[in-house]
Amino acid sequence: MPDALIVCSDLTFSWPDDTPVFDELSFTAGTGRTGLVAPNGAGKSTLLKLIAGRHRPRSGSVTVHGVVGYLPQNLPLAGELTVAEVLEIAPVLAALRAIEAGDVDEHHFAVVGNDWDIEERARAELDRLGLGDVALDRPLGTFSGGQVVSLGLAAQLLKRPDVLLLDEPTNNLDRDARRRLHSVLEDWSGCLLLVGHDRELLDRMDRIAELDRGEMRWYGGNFTDYEAALRAEQEVAERNVRNAEHEVKREKRERQQARERADRRASNAARNVKSAGLPKILAGARKRRAQESAGRADGTHAQRVEEAKAKLDEAGRALRDDEKISLALPGTRVPAGRTVFLGEGLRVGYAGPPVFAEPGVDLAIRGPERVALTGANGSGKSTLLRLITGELAPEHGEITRTEGRIAYLSQRLDLLDTGRTVAENLRAFAPELPQSRFMHVLARFLFKGDRMHLPVEVLSGGERLRATLACVLCAEPAPQLLLLDEPTNNLDLVSVGQLESALHAYEGALVVVSHDDRFLTEIGVTRRLHLSGGALREADGPS
Repeated sequence: MPDALIVCSDLTFSWPDDTPVFDELSFTAGTGRTGLVAPNGAGKSTLLKLIAGRHRPRSGSVTVHGVVGYLPQNLPLAGELTVAEVLEIAPVLAALRAIEAGDVDEHHFAVVGNDWDIEERARAELDRLGLGDVALDRPLGTFSGGQVVSLGLAAQLLKRPDVLLLDEPTNNLDRDARRRLHSVLEDWSGCLLLVGHDRELLDRMDRIAELDRGEMRWYGGNFTDYEAALRAEQEVAERNVRNAEHEVKREKRERQQARERADRRASNAARNVKSAGLPKILAGARKRRAQESAGRADGTHAQRVEEAKAKLDEAGRALRDDEKISLALPGTRVPAGRTVFLGEGLRVGYAGPPVFAEPGVDLAIRGPERVALTGANGSGKSTLLRLITGELAPEHGEITRTEGRIAYLSQRLDLLDTGRTVAENLRAFAPELPQSRFMHVLARFLFKGDRMHLPVEVLSGGERLRATLACVLCAEPAPQLLLLDEPTNNLDLVSVGQLESALHAYEGALVVVSHDDRFLTEIGVTRRLHLSGGALREADGPS
């Protein structure tokens, strides 16, 4: 097996409307775990599809040595499929059953091939991913989103791939499922190319590949090492820009000083010629020579100015424009100790058994505390958020809310009118906001110029999150309690950073459902609650 398991040479790809994605992209990836990072829209998922053979390049080539396993971000799995069909082993199992029943048709043996132990291997992979008790004939529609992701991963691992391509594999996974994924990848010995924004997962990679402006840049070490390398690069780039700016100013100043000296010399020469009484033809020749000399000197200085500007442009290109959201939200402040929500004995049922165990869930949210709500998929986290907002009424128990507004950001980011522009949505949420403050808010959330007039339906995931945050946090009245349900799902790393900076400015109470421990740490969580077995318990740390 060659060292380079993935070879992309002069890879060029465009969408059918000729929108370019890659132009002569070349790189190789070998054995080891590689985390691929880039902003949303840079082409990460498209690149994985090209490597997996799902897309064909316009020109250039993709060569993959060995068997490929590919787990896309959005699994195209129909609800009526069985587990065996998802694992792509149903025909082999059927052939094995026929042989066991005494049918010796050669076709059955051809289907089985060398996979006589396929059921045992399938069971082993499912068990490794926390699905060991799942029946192979169980329909897919009965599984949670996270379980579907785990099934999809098991299907790829059963292929015994040499090259494994994973696109945002931790989306929809709860904490236990993430830990099992970590364990699988720690044992991985082939070539792994993983697209992700999960910083905890990226910290388990051997190297980071950054897709930046159509080029692949490689960094040894994990994501923490990558961040440190970027900071060092930016410090050098900022220093180079400052030096280049000083150089441009110096060259401009020297050019101006040279012009002034030339003007003084010309003026003095004219007076000397007049006082010396030289013939006009000789005086004219002297004047022309002086003008030509001054022109050559000015041209030299002009060239130096242009060279200094070119250096400044080159230094500027090395700077990153990952803007941070910076704002103050004093209207969201909640006094310490003030109770913004109180629920006692809360129980809910959906025409079946209650979601929360007897005697129900008790929850008090006070002051500006920041609460992390964790628990396995299906444990009732989103249900509890809906109870807090009032979207869902409890079948048993009592709820007391303060007069302050409660804002809820669901996973779907569906608060905004997608047919309206960002500015129109903000005006609908904050009709009394003065125009000067209105423009300031949009700019603070990085909607400047024409960007504020884009319809929400054309925004990227990160832009839609920023637009929703602007409307929610700056609405009238300001929210005293903010609820977030898996807010970092499908966000690129820049957008996650922007979300963190926006939440740093929020001064009210906060409840966030998230399995991303790094994110919870960054936003300053002060309290952790864990839902398990229908009971809500205080947790000392990540659980």
